[in-house]
Amino acid sequence: MNGKNNMEKNVRTKAVRELFEAVLTLEDEEECFHFFEDVCTVNELRSIAQRFEVAKMLKDGRTYMEVAEQTGASTATISRVNRSLNYGKGGYEIVFDRMNGNRE
Repeated sequence: MNGKNNMEKNVRTKAVRELFEAVLTLEDEEECFHFFEDVCTVNELRSIAQRFEVAKMLKDGRTYMEVAEQTGASTATISRVNRSLNYGKGGYEIVFDRMNGNRE
């Protein structure tokens, strides 16, 4: 079995499914703040937010240098996010489309 399939199996655990189920019950931004501040450390939450900001900037055609300067993200993080944008499961695209009002 290749590494990617191993990774998918490791991610799709009962605990992760339950976490996603919990996230889907949140109804507004304030509830998200309460939940994620309880579940994540400040650094974990900021790291996730930084990766999302990097993805938005890359999607808008910004260069690695611009992204690094504005977000403080390392080139390794920017590269990892770019790889997800280009070869991932399409999760960023789903969210970006919905944030832009394109619900399908």
